[in-house]
Amino acid sequence: MDADQVLAFRLARSGLAARDGRGLAEAAACPASDFARDAALLALAARTDDLTRERYRDAIDAGDVVVAHIVRGAIHALAPGDLALYGRALIARDDDELAAQLGRQVKGLAEEKGFAPTAALDEVAAATSDALKRGRTLGKNELHEELRGRVSADLMPWCRGCKSHHVAPMLWRYATVQAGARLDADRRYVQDRPGRAPAAREAARRFLGFYGPAQPGDFAEWAGLAKPHARRLWDEAVPDLAEVKVGARKAWLLRDDLADLESPPAAGGIRLLPPGDPYLQKPNRPLLAPDEELRKRLFRPVASPGAVLRDGRLVGLWRARAKGRRTELSVEKLGRVARGDLEDEAQRVAALRGSSEAAVAIA
Repeated sequence: MDADQVLAFRLARSGLAARDGRGLAEAAACPASDFARDAALLALAARTDDLTRERYRDAIDAGDVVVAHIVRGAIHALAPGDLALYGRALIARDDDELAAQLGRQVKGLAEEKGFAPTAALDEVAAATSDALKRGRTLGKNELHEELRGRVSADLMPWCRGCKSHHVAPMLWRYATVQAGARLDADRRYVQDRPGRAPAAREAARRFLGFYGPAQPGDFAEWAGLAKPHARRLWDEAVPDLAEVKVGARKAWLLRDDLADLESPPAAGGIRLLPPGDPYLQKPNRPLLAPDEELRKRLFRPVASPGAVLRDGRLVGLWRARAKGRRTELSVEKLGRVARGDLEDEAQRVAALRGSSEAAVAIA
């Protein structure tokens, strides 16, 4: 199995082989990062027709697409039925595994102050639910203020940036996960009805549906889980998996997906994928940009460019900036693409960002 075939399979599973009239929930089936400005909006618009900025905001407020902290504690847009699966179902129940999931700061605090990570998360999640009860909506700073009156001091280190004490970042983010909170279109937290969390092994199966063939470590990194935790979930899915070779590397895929991997659909058209798009996540990066220097430029710790795809192939990097009522897109060519190829998609991106027109410059 070569890289092109794997990427073609993953591209189709990501919803990028063809843009059509699918609903927002289907377009958000693979959670889309919303770390950068309008990233999730642009990611969903690359997968479905007729999406506008206003329709997207209305869908978020109505809960037709959910924006929330889920995997790795990061904000994503996802299908509403999957909030518990990618959220509460993946929270570790073991203190050591949860400490790894919450990161070094919380692990260090737990050792210094002598608290159990599971107990700390339960405390902050309960405080979050209490702060949001009776339909309250709170911005991030308002939520922190509410938590200060409800959470023990050991869980609130001094933050140099904020010049205040507040709950450790990964701890309060995962507390919103455990509490089942989501964000409205104005980035205010609101309590969602938690419901029952499904079996977490389904997350491993879904991951393979989008990023297979893969290995257990790929799933652990994508989901932000300790390796033993991820391995247990993976092992529960093993009866449904088939082994394949990607180059010299052993990997696994859902057995039911073998035919789709063997014959993925051809992709067509231009896509301007935003930084953090599901197709640009870590499992795809070595295959999409095998040159190390290109990979460093495309996948930066901050301020990454977007990716220009033509018929499913990476042909450029793009950045946008607002200038008055216009969005200016600068494109660095990596392959065969002309300004005329980009104009319609650039105008689409500009409109989604709230601009009336687009200008494209190619270098």
